[in-house]
Amino acid sequence: MANIVNKLFGGSSKSSTPEDEYTELDLTKYEEVLDDEPAETYIRVAELTNLNELTSLKKEVYDGNIVMIDISNIKVDKLLLDRALKDLKEVVLDVHGDIAGIKDDQVLVTPTGIKIDRSKIIGGRY
Repeated sequence: MANIVNKLFGGSSKSSTPEDEYTELDLTKYEEVLDDEPAETYIRVAELTNLNELTSLKKEVYDGNIVMIDISNIKVDKLLLDRALKDLKEVVLDVHGDIAGIKDDQVLVTPTGIKIDRSKIIGGRY
């Protein structure tokens, strides 16, 4: 009985998969910045903590970039959150872009010509 429990729950028996079968991934080579190849559109990641930061975020959208904004720091202040979202929505209307909430703490803002599809792709299907 103890042998069966050890096999099921990994007791003291040695794992059947040796450690050398796993490869450590070094993702830094994929994160290189290619300064030689400028892009027309960038995806910017931002964190919003106060209204003063909205100016630079709005500029990014006006410049044609996609902005992923972490709003977790301002969610406790309902007035600040409402004002920030109102300002971002005005920019989106101005440039004919799009805005959508991603989970509870993220907002995605897109510039002209880029719309956010609100359906999910699950298993290769919508």
